[in-house]
Amino acid sequence: MKKIITLLTIVLFVSFLADAIGQTGARTLDNGKRPKNVILMIGDGMGLSQMYATYTYKGGQLNMLRCEQVALVTTFSANDYITDSGAAGTALACGVKTNNGMIGMNPDSLPIESILKLAEKKGLSTGMVTSCDLTHATPAAFIANVPSRKNAEDIALQFLDTDIDVFIGGGRDRFSKRKDKLNLLDSLTARNYQVAQTVTELSKISHGKLAGLLYPEHPPKMSEGRGDMLGIGTDKAIELLGHNPAGFFMMVEGSQIDWGGHDNSVDYIISETIDFDRAVGIALDFAEKNGETLVIITADHETGGMSNLEGSFKENRAGGKFTTTNHSAQPVILYAYGPGSQNFKGMIDNTDVFRLIKELYGF
Repeated sequence: MKKIITLLTIVLFVSFLADAIGQTGARTLDNGKRPKNVILMIGDGMGLSQMYATYTYKGGQLNMLRCEQVALVTTFSANDYITDSGAAGTALACGVKTNNGMIGMNPDSLPIESILKLAEKKGLSTGMVTSCDLTHATPAAFIANVPSRKNAEDIALQFLDTDIDVFIGGGRDRFSKRKDKLNLLDSLTARNYQVAQTVTELSKISHGKLAGLLYPEHPPKMSEGRGDMLGIGTDKAIELLGHNPAGFFMMVEGSQIDWGGHDNSVDYIISETIDFDRAVGIALDFAEKNGETLVIITADHETGGMSNLEGSFKENRAGGKFTTTNHSAQPVILYAYGPGSQNFKGMIDNTDVFRLIKELYGF
């Protein structure tokens, strides 16, 4: 009898664990209205504590909290309890668990198509906006297939193998000052991209394909004067992609929340999360007016093992303590708004974000 009870306990535990790590394929997709457009917004390194510190500092006001649908997302990689951005980005973009450091490939180094590339094949417009070098791990996962996230020049070259309509961020030197002496800016122009190298140039473009390579490397911190490039870029990408009657897919990354976590700097985290949330507000405003757009706001992982140990709503003051200067295994929060948002619920896996978007598009 004791062996039977033990066996039953193991079976029940395995069943619970399978659900907890996101084996949600058995869930039936809600047959309500489907989105024509999807905007996936990733706050890199933005855990619940990072969000709550910013919420405290802002006196309880955040755009992402306008969403009524909320889920928790597990983030472990194929070879580690704690993911890196390459594996986490690949899970979100391609729906596959891979090893830390890999981009757009499974653990056997076989390339996997991202949701952005699938959207291109279906005739949708596609875009991305980031506050980092566009060849960095998270944006790279939507564009490239490389064994190592360090292969930045190869990642830049693979932008030319896609038909992405709009990309905005940093990393211009990866396209123009390369070891192989190729000038990819000329190659982009030959492919009918309008290449913008400043926010002012970006703002003047009203139609067509856009390569917004606004900084030689990573954009500066918000505290160093980056300004509203993420919000302006988000607004511009929505404007350009919205011309396609078939719809669009777009990824926006608030990249430097993660760097604040690595630095164990609450101030850095808050300033970058505010900036990201401003872009979230732009996306949600569009979705509310448009009625055919699903907005998903989540993170690739948490950074810093942050806890909220001090703060005051009256004083708009937030503080915290950190347990690491690296990533943690904490599940991250996901918010969703718009048609199809009701399918993002409970505890899911990061690969389910890809799966649900794909199913909602009907791919």
